[in-house]
Parts: sequence; C-alpha cells; structure tokens
Amino acid sequence: MWMTDLPPFVPFFLAAALALFTRGPVQGAIMLAAPLLGGLHLWFNVPVDVVYSLPVLEYQLLLMRTDQLSLVFGYIFHIAAFVLVVYTLHLKDRLQHVAGLVYAGSAMGATFAGDLITLFIFWELLAVSSVFLIWANRTANATQAGIRYLIYQVLSGVLLLAGALIHYHHTGSLAFDFIGLENPGGWLILLAFGIKCAFPFLHTWLTDAYPASTHTGAAVLSVFTTKVAIYALARGYPGTDILIYIGAIMACFPIFYAVLENDLRKVLSYSLINQLGFMVCGIGIGTALSLNGAVAHAFSHILYKSLLFMSMGAVMYRVGHTYASDLGGLYKSMPKTAVLCIIGAASISAVPLFSGFVAKSLVMTALLEQGQLIVWLMLLFASAGVLHHAGIKVPFFAFYAHDSGIRTKEAPVNMLVAMFIAAVLCVLIGSQPQYLYSILPWEMDYWPYDVTHVLAQLQLLFFAALAFVWMEIKGYAPPELHSTNLDAEWFYRKLLPAGVRRGLAFLRDAKESARAAATSSLHGIRSSFSQSSIAKYHFAESWPTGSMVFWISAILAAYLLLGIFG
Repeated sequence: MWMTDLPPFVPFFLAAALALFTRGPVQGAIMLAAPLLGGLHLWFNVPVDVVYSLPVLEYQLLLMRTDQLSLVFGYIFHIAAFVLVVYTLHLKDRLQHVAGLVYAGSAMGATFAGDLITLFIFWELLAVSSVFLIWANRTANATQAGIRYLIYQVLSGVLLLAGALIHYHHTGSLAFDFIGLENPGGWLILLAFGIKCAFPFLHTWLTDAYPASTHTGAAVLSVFTTKVAIYALARGYPGTDILIYIGAIMACFPIFYAVLENDLRKVLSYSLINQLGFMVCGIGIGTALSLNGAVAHAFSHILYKSLLFMSMGAVMYRVGHTYASDLGGLYKSMPKTAVLCIIGAASISAVPLFSGFVAKSLVMTALLEQGQLIVWLMLLFASAGVLHHAGIKVPFFAFYAHDSGIRTKEAPVNMLVAMFIAAVLCVLIGSQPQYLYSILPWEMDYWPYDVTHVLAQLQLLFFAALAFVWMEIKGYAPPELHSTNLDAEWFYRKLLPAGVRRGLAFLRDAKESARAAATSSLHGIRSSFSQSSIAKYHFAESWPTGSMVFWISAILAAYLLLGIFG
C-alpha cells in the first residue's frame, strides 16, 4: 500500500539528490533508474483513485490524486524522461543532469497534484529548475533569455496563487478539479495556465528561450512545461468556449514566423505553439472525442517534437549551430540523424501511419461534429503550414537543401538510441493507434483509418508539399537570412524601451522648461521689486549703525515686557 501511495515525483527528486554527488556510470545508472522504475511502478502498481495527502499545519496537501487523465500524462512523462536521460548521457555537466531530473519530477508533481496549493508549489519548481537548462549554455544571450523566461514563469505562479486564493474565497474549495470562469479567480488561473501554454501575446518566452538553451536543453524543455499546462487546462477548463478561438489563433499565427525564421530550433519553437493550438482547441470543444484528441495529441506530440528537437540538438552538437542558411548536405555525414528527423517530420505533418495522424484527426473530427466550420478551416490551414515549416523545411534545409561543405561525425550513440526509441514509438502509435486509444480518459468510438479521411489527408499533404516546391523553384519563398524576427516581443523589446526613452526625454525637457520659466519669473520679480519705492528708500539704502542698535533694543524690550506681563 505504501508503494501504491508513493508520489511519482519522489524517485526523480531522490535521483537528483544522488546525481549531485556522483558522476560517470554510477550517475548515469541513477538517472536511468528514476524514469524506468518509476514508470513501471506507475503502470503496474498505481490504480485509479489513489489519494495521498500530507498534513502541513492545518492544511492537507494532496500530493497525489490519480485518475485516468493524470495517469496518461504520467505515463508519457516517464517515457519521455527516460528517452531524454538516454539522450543526455554524453554530457559531463552535473548542473544540467540535476536540473533535468528536478524539472521532470516537478512535472510529475504538478500532474498528480490534487489541490491548487500543491499545484502552485510544483508550478514554481518547474520554473526554477528549467531555467538552468537555458543558463547552462553559458552565453550572454542565454543569460538574458533565461531572465526573461523566468520573469514570465514566476508571473504565472503569482497569478496562479492569487487566483487560487480568490477562487477559495468564492467557492470555499482549493480542489484542483473543474475551475471554470464563474469568478475572478478562475480568470486569473486561466491566465496563469495560458502563460505556460504560450497563449498569443504570452508566448514569447518560449520562442526566445528554447533556441537559446543548450543542445540538449531544448529537447527537454519541449516536453514538460507546455504539456503540464495542457493537462491543467484539460482538468480545469474543459468545454470553455473561449479556448476554441484561442487555440485556433495559436495554430495559425506561428506559421508565418516559422516560414521567415532562419534558426531551425526557433522554427521548431514556433511549430510547438502551432501544435499546442490544436490541443487547446480540443479542450475548448469539451466533448469526449475532442478531449481525448487533446490528450492523444499531447501524448504523441511529446514524442515527435522531442525527436525533432533531439535531431537539431545533434546537429548543433556536431556543427555548433542550426542556421538553415549555413547548413545543408549533412545527410552525407549524419545519415542516421537525417532519417530519424524525417520520421519526426512525418509524424508532426500527420502523415498516415505516423503518430500525428491518429491524434490530430480526433480534434478535426470533433470540430466538424460541433459545426465549427470556420475553426476547422483555420486548423486545416494550420495543418498545411505544419508540413511546410516543420515537415519539410527543417529536414530539407538541415540535411539536403545544398551542400554546405560541412563534414562531421554522426551523432553520439546515446543520442541515436534516444532518437530511435522516439521514432519507433511514433511509428507504433501511428500504425497501431488502438493501444493509445485504450488508455485515453473518456469513452469514445473512433477509428482514424477510413478511406475518406486518409485520402483527404493525403491530398492536403500533396498540395502543401507542391506549394513548397513551387515557391522554392520560383524564388517566392522567403530567403534564409541571419536576422532577428520579432513578434509580440516588439512591444517590450522595442516599443517599451522607446516609450521609456521618449518619456524620460519629455520629462527632462519639461524640467528644463519649468526651470527656465521659474528663473525668468524670479528675475522679473527681482527687477520689479528693485525698482519699487520700498526697496529703493528702505531696503536698498544703508542704515546707520545707531538706528539699527536702537530698533534692536526696542524689540528686545518689547519681548521682555510680554514675558513678564503676558
């Protein structure tokens, strides 16, 4: 019974503590044991409806509350953590190893939290632990990006805590279940979740920080923070209509920036937001089919997005950068990485027999069932855009576009093993979706491989690929250039500093004008006063010393008389 009640974050925190004082094979074994043993324990020993609480003062922290929703996310987080530990075994950086374990453990803690206070604790631990994966790059850009990242993440935690307290005031409950938007606390909590989920205008921390992280850090970051937010939305806000439209915008707007971007890790960061949009939209619809679609999409997305980030991390590890303009021809030096990257690209593009197809189709079908034709068309456009920037652009420019002349080694064995595991799972889920569907939280009757759906998807992919080829041949595609493309960052990186500078200049000018006006007025008053009869005949002339002594004596005498008789 004790093992059943063991919170899933414990093995990760214990492994982080041990990894801090070990190194080499011993450290690697400890790191591998945490997700492997923890995942097996979760699968075989932990049933639905387990509750474990810890008394703190007069409050009971629900450190563990299991249902099918939390278990599904727990399974995929353990799988991803194991793959990522394998991927990072070549590192000799203790900081990244410990931070990664704490980060993964914090995601487990947030996933199984049964109350909002426990969620807040792990919510903040997610922020603090993950920022070290950015700072570990040890560059000025990474340091600044990490600070901006941390500001957003801490703000999310502050909003969550404030929202929880207001929600408690209105409802008398801190349970982490359906929250809704019936009181101001619900809106604050939604905003807190929205920051970590990269809602529009709140997303810049992701596209800013992920490309600035280490070659392994981006892959680790792509798994946990945003998927914990998706889980939180699925638990707290299913069927909230506003999420449909937020999700549709999230799915569409990153496409334009991804097409322009030269850094392929930043392309994948925009693509990540695009995929989150599908999940948010499915949560907003709120039917069993759409919610299962959001969960299935999160499950499969963790695998293929981490696979893509791992492939670009391998390129960065060997070449030193991931700029599309300076890559190409790497398939000659890194053929295995190229093939694995293509599998990830096929999965994110929802090619039939790959994982993205069997997950994304649930949300698309749910939209049609609910009569959301305009949103469906927006997501259809977003699906075509995914093929363009993530399905074709990333592998094409990294490995095939032109021969850059770069000759390097293949990725290290541990990296290839990790990418291979993720690729196999992408193909397995895509070709045998019944295994994924069987663990989804809600009952549904759906099968993705019908003739109409498969043909429609193949047509979409064909014409999207044709458009990419046509644009490249005709020269209509934006050139791959070293440049900085700002989106919502423009407000605080350009507009705000410019506004502050203009405001300070205005205040300085106003101060000088006021000083000049005051000086001029004083000069005028002094000039007028000096010409007056009082100044001329009484104050301006010299008084005899005797007169001054007389008047001083008179004043002193008057003061003494007042003191005696007053």
